[in-house]
Amino acid sequence: MARVVVGISGGVDSSVAAHLLKKQGHEVIGMFMINWHDTEGLLAGDCPLKDDEIFAQLVCKKLDIPLHIVDLSETYYKRVTEYMFKEYESGRTPNPDVLCNREIKFDAFLEEALKLGADYVATGHYCQKVTTVDTHGNEVHHLIAGADNNKDQSYFLCQLNQYQLSKALFPIGHLDKPEVRKIAEEIGLATAKRKDSQGICFIGKVALPDFLKQRLKAKNGPIIEVPKDWPIYGRRALDGTGIIDSIPYDYSSCSKCIGEHNGAHFFTIGQSKYLGIGGRKDKMFVIATDTVNNIVYVGEGNDHPGLYRNCLRIKAEDLHLISVDSIPHKVKVRIRYRQPLQDAYVTRVSEDGDVFVHFVEEQRGITAGQFAAFYTNQGELIASGVINY
Repeated sequence: MARVVVGISGGVDSSVAAHLLKKQGHEVIGMFMINWHDTEGLLAGDCPLKDDEIFAQLVCKKLDIPLHIVDLSETYYKRVTEYMFKEYESGRTPNPDVLCNREIKFDAFLEEALKLGADYVATGHYCQKVTTVDTHGNEVHHLIAGADNNKDQSYFLCQLNQYQLSKALFPIGHLDKPEVRKIAEEIGLATAKRKDSQGICFIGKVALPDFLKQRLKAKNGPIIEVPKDWPIYGRRALDGTGIIDSIPYDYSSCSKCIGEHNGAHFFTIGQSKYLGIGGRKDKMFVIATDTVNNIVYVGEGNDHPGLYRNCLRIKAEDLHLISVDSIPHKVKVRIRYRQPLQDAYVTRVSEDGDVFVHFVEEQRGITAGQFAAFYTNQGELIASGVINY
């Protein structure tokens, strides 16, 4: 049997993961990581770190396994938080949970686990791993969606590489959430009925503008409305390559100011909160931002054409292959967590090898900075990339 270090988060999923591994006969060690100390920007009453640590201690005591506490806050700030600030400042919308897994859980945390002589690290993610051997005798690790379609978390692991997967175990990936809670209740774990964590990875729920104001300055600017019948909509001819139809619309000709914001870098496409615009039949949504000129463009109604596109672009250097040498032409894609997989076609047409993804159906809120994850029909996550536009 192996020595496995389990990332004990203080939640029910990692708790049951540790239990199942011990039941299988592995030597299990719990490790709780501290990624954040500053409470600025956290919503009132949502500072989970202390509670999480207490629950982690209770779980490890119940399972009779040692618990190590490691402070990775400095690494987290450099690799995740700094990246978040930089992306938002440039008008992009990053996914901190994807970064947390790539840079912290399966890198910095893995390094700490290896110091304890670990063969593997395990987490409570709802996903699965299958290992095969290729024609050259090399192991290939395949990241598979979790059995619970409602909780599948493979998307958050879309940036892991083969080495990281070789060291990873996902003990609850074959279970659904009710089964996990039932196991926790049956063995008397303190986390059995504890609510799932939400918000930024290992930080908690945040009021995003307040959180970002720690580094990004507020500066007033205009909110410009773009009408649904804006003449440019519908004029763009699809060229079959994706180069034209993936380029965001240029709204600089629009000039109807309907309000004021406190910083374009605080807003993201599809957002309706914090706009402060009332007296309309339907909600107003952000359809574009211009952080250079500090302008937020909005449209009325969830059916506004500015919210939808059928193509996105990923730069060649931002494409990450997990278990394949290239992405097949026809794939399934998701651009956010819990989004149903979308049918799409992939082409490489630019001289620099950039990838263009054409969706069969238009997608709402395609946003630069987020991750597109590519799946096979069998549910294997084979590649991912940062959306350029």
